[in-house]
Order: sequence, then structure tokens, then C-alpha cells
Amino acid sequence: MMMPCCAYLSSSSSSVVLLLGHHNTSFSSRVDHYRQQQLLIKTRSPCRGHRNASVVCSSNYQQLLADVAPSTSALYGLLLSSGGLYAFTKSGSKGSLFGGLTGGALMAAVYILMQSPESRSIGDALGFGSAFLFSSVFGIRLAATRKLIPAGPLLGVSLCALLIFVSAYLQDVTPPT
Repeated sequence: MMMPCCAYLSSSSSSVVLLLGHHNTSFSSRVDHYRQQQLLIKTRSPCRGHRNASVVCSSNYQQLLADVAPSTSALYGLLLSSGGLYAFTKSGSKGSLFGGLTGGALMAAVYILMQSPESRSIGDALGFGSAFLFSSVFGIRLAATRKLIPAGPLLGVSLCALLIFVSAYLQDVTPPT
């Protein structure tokens, strides 16, 4: 197995910098699977005489976001459901009640789909679509009313959920290297 000729472990537990060479050596067992994910950045600095070595910076944020996607769907669904119920009790808005409960049901389905490896990408796609829909609704509502509360924070939360679901989907459909 081809292993790096030079290795540098930074003090941060989330990143490992490896300079790839051409020597067969064993690498420390402390570097786990998450740290070995690769983001290649070409550099001109030589590694023990090797020119044009590649620097591998393994800070695997995409894997981290994919791991928190199920809990994100549960919390986002709870937020949407409780927000719809609150708006209905406060102002009698049936649209908010319907939207909140529909969002909660969609996020419950997303959570269930993400529990199985076979249906995880479907759950990611459904979560993305739902978060995109609610981001659009809250964005339109913010633009129409020009009131920051409640559409502004809900738009921010929806965009964060959208980012997490996109990252999770890309992590699930990308074959491992």
C-alpha cells in the first residue's frame, strides 16, 4: 500500500496534512477513517526531494454535516410543527397550522428514511426539497411583509437545514475514494 513519505499531524483533531511521496511505509494507527478523506491541493514544495508533491488536507466537514442530518431533520420538523401550532393559537392562522404540520410530517419522513442506508439518499433529497420549499416560502414572506420576525429567523434556519441536507446528499451519492 502506498503511504505518505512525510506526515504532519496538526494540533487540531479535525485536520491532518500529508505530503504524498513514493515510499512504502506504515502510517500511525491514530489517523482514523475520517482524517484520511482527501482534499488535494497542489503545491510546489518538495517532500524529501520529490517535486510537485500533493498536500492532502483532511478536514472532513461534509462527513460531519452528513452525520448530523437526521438530528437536523428532527429538530427542524419540531420547530416547524411548534411554530405552526403557536401561530394558530396566537392568531388563528389555519395556513400556518397546515404549513407547520405538513413541514413536521415531511421532516419525520426524512428522519425515518435516513435511518436505513438503502433509503438515506432519498431522505436527503426529500429533506433538501422540503427545506428549499420552506426557504422559498419564508423568503417570499419576508420580502412581502418586510417584517423580520418571524420570517427572518425561520428563513435563516431553513437555509442552514438546506445546506446540511445538500451536504448529506452529496456525501451519500459520491462513491468513496
